[in-house]
Amino acid sequence: MRGALAYPLAHVMRTAVPKRLEDRIAALKVLVVDDDQYMRKVVRTMLAAIGVKHMFEAVDGTSGLESVRANAPDIIIVDWEMPVIDGRQFACLVRWPGAVPASDVPIIMLTGHGDRWRVVEAARAGVHEYLLKPVSTKALLERIVSILDNPRPTVQANGYYGPAPRKPVPISRPDGTDDFGDVVLLV
Repeated sequence: MRGALAYPLAHVMRTAVPKRLEDRIAALKVLVVDDDQYMRKVVRTMLAAIGVKHMFEAVDGTSGLESVRANAPDIIIVDWEMPVIDGRQFACLVRWPGAVPASDVPIIMLTGHGDRWRVVEAARAGVHEYLLKPVSTKALLERIVSILDNPRPTVQANGYYGPAPRKPVPISRPDGTDDFGDVVLLV
């Protein structure tokens, strides 16, 4: 029964992939950085369902940085909560000019944390997209399509290095004071 259901589900997912992007998605090299083996497997399964053929894994931020240098991924999917180097720190290290060959590689933060301050910190670290666990294949595909269809130029200003905001939204504290500097929330 399981095998009988696998084909129709994969076929439905494949039809959701825009035809014009099928070849580009198949050619993508995607690095998944997560300390949870089960979550890495889930993400690999979702990526395979949308047609990604080249996937790499890293169990933590340190091995993730090594994999970025060795494999030059086109997209990185990283968890926030990891030992030693967390996802935010990982993104900051990737964005550090000269630290890795392609410091402008798109980064998707995939985490179980939906706190606003974490979203802001991820944006400040240069993350392109922010997704919450549990994530659907459709949501992951939408973020990848967004990255491919609407590539944002990399900007460097006031200590920030990362994707240009889609639409700048000033961030301020509830009391009205602004202690975030020139940071904007990407919406």
